[in-house]
Amino acid sequence: MQKAIGKYRWTICGLLFFATTVNYLDRQVLSLLAPELTREFGWSNTDYGNITAVFQFVYALSMLFAGRIVDKLGTKWGYAWALIIWSVGAIMHAEAVNIGHASNTVLGWFGIAAVPVSIIGFMMARAVLGFGEAGNFPAAIKATAEYFPKKERSLATGIFNSGTNLGAILAPLTVPWIAGHWGWESTFIIIGAIGFIWLLFWFYYYDIPEKQKRLSKEELAYIQSDVDENVNPAAVPGAKVPWFKLLGYKQTWSFAIGKFLTDGVWWFYLFWLPKYLAVQYGLEGTDLAFPLFVLYSMTMVGSIGGGWFPMYFIKKGYHAYDGRMRAMILIALFPLLVLLAQPLGHISYWVPVLLIGVGASAHQAWSANIFTTVSDMFPKKTVASVTGIGGMAGGIGGVVVSLVSGKLFDYYKGLGHIETGYSIIFGFCAIAYLVAWVIMKSLVPKYKPITDL
Repeated sequence: MQKAIGKYRWTICGLLFFATTVNYLDRQVLSLLAPELTREFGWSNTDYGNITAVFQFVYALSMLFAGRIVDKLGTKWGYAWALIIWSVGAIMHAEAVNIGHASNTVLGWFGIAAVPVSIIGFMMARAVLGFGEAGNFPAAIKATAEYFPKKERSLATGIFNSGTNLGAILAPLTVPWIAGHWGWESTFIIIGAIGFIWLLFWFYYYDIPEKQKRLSKEELAYIQSDVDENVNPAAVPGAKVPWFKLLGYKQTWSFAIGKFLTDGVWWFYLFWLPKYLAVQYGLEGTDLAFPLFVLYSMTMVGSIGGGWFPMYFIKKGYHAYDGRMRAMILIALFPLLVLLAQPLGHISYWVPVLLIGVGASAHQAWSANIFTTVSDMFPKKTVASVTGIGGMAGGIGGVVVSLVSGKLFDYYKGLGHIETGYSIIFGFCAIAYLVAWVIMKSLVPKYKPITDL
């Protein structure tokens, strides 16, 4: 069957995978350099939390517009511009101090008090990075909806989403080494420039299926084999669907609330785990590489396995959405193991690393499925916009987690037992998915496609 219809759609999936890898490489450099930068610039946990929160806040707001922009520009150019902007933002971190000086000069013209140059400089670089990176998932989900029939979308999403894990794996293997040999500034420049290499392959290999010369007629027919239940015959082709109209559907709120409650968990794992291992176990620099390599390698299994899991139920006759929700409730049970990370952490740092690895792996399995619920229920022309709305909600959830974490850790550090702060956050990370699933299931108990857009 696969020989007869061709496999070019998986080439596109590969491009999405590598773009997502670059995306996560760029965003994780700061967290791996955080112990060194904290010492150099004298940051508190609150300062670091504020810097990471700026990225998440701008990312959250930009997700709303990113989805709309990708729908307007099309996947090819929407993705390209997103990558260019986030790569420039990544490189800007190398000049954070100079940017901070320039920013304070401008603030002085308006009579605004100066801000520590390192903090404002990194905030501005993170803002540009967040604005560009917001385009990755709306564009990738849209490309998946274009190139894959519904029964393959969660698998394709799981595969490209595992790029987040590869990026997280490669970062601790490369960032400390580059920083140790050429300094932290060069690390941001080298990692940030990688995206421009991907851009060459994107322009060469990608086009919409109907214009793709490398796609066989048989494969195009297979891609378009779904009966699109989400198409309104009276709809005007290419007409914009207002955000407020999309917000009128329970399906939109189900996706957005699910993202709000669970995205912050992944942000915490990305931005705070290096500091956690440094504070509680004294692991820094190259000593962090292997534990984080193991932890994020585990998430590869969750991402790809989570994408495959719903197919078990779909083959049993469940609709794609209903099969996905059955898989997600089982996935939501695994993060409960994170509750044991602190109580058993005295045995060895490997105990929390492995338990958190299970939780992070479950997040990736969850993520592969929650993204795909959008293309299950909404027409293709609105997929990127709805993904953007949910991404904004997830980003806001990440802002809340970062700000609360920073203040919580400083508070308990002042009391002499910062481990209590981590226990509280790990508790949230453990139960967030079950809470999210219950709310999502309450809003959309059964598959209900949107047919009036």
